[in-house]
Amino acid sequence: MSFPVVEKFVSINGEGQRAGEAAVFIRFRGCNLSCSYCDTKWANSPDAPAESMTAEEIVKYAASTGITDVTLTGGEPLLQPELHVLTDLLISSGHRVEIETNGSQPVEGLAKRALRPSFTLDYKLPDSGMESRMLTGNYSFLTMEDTVKFVAGSLSDLEKALLIIKTYGLCEKCRVYLSPVFGKIEPAQMVDFMIKNKMNSVRLQLQLHKFIWPPDMRGV
Repeated sequence: MSFPVVEKFVSINGEGQRAGEAAVFIRFRGCNLSCSYCDTKWANSPDAPAESMTAEEIVKYAASTGITDVTLTGGEPLLQPELHVLTDLLISSGHRVEIETNGSQPVEGLAKRALRPSFTLDYKLPDSGMESRMLTGNYSFLTMEDTVKFVAGSLSDLEKALLIIKTYGLCEKCRVYLSPVFGKIEPAQMVDFMIKNKMNSVRLQLQLHKFIWPPDMRGV
């Protein structure tokens, strides 16, 4: 059993609950969505160059960095059929594992494991073109260790995010973040919207790596 790894590197988490903290990133090939603003489309195609790595090799690499946090990303990591083998090995080896998922794949199996990773789930808003693929049933398995992230490109996207947050009581289940599509909406507009709508417990978050490095730079 092996995993198609298109990138592995150490950087800081650019978003989510551990934004700003050092982390080992393992990026898998392949995604089942095609979002309008995707910044990793190069990793999504079935023929994208990838290194075949076993779970043991990935754990060995993570251990070699001396960094505790491991972020599994993509693409869409939950498309990997044996991902639980990797997460179990990483967690039992002392790593804290976060899975960045696009919100279209079920998290129940991993969420119920004794060695449980944390999840950062996107809710794809209308401007993404992928909203119809969202699995809101995932929200039943979330805890305060998990995050639902809304990447908004317009005020109408923000209106839909507000509706979903209220409908599913997300702030009572997990952490909730709003993030702008880079270059599409001003963060100040999002702040005004949050204040106007009294969005308590929701956090605005900018993608740190796009401010520290060039927005299209890989490996960061």
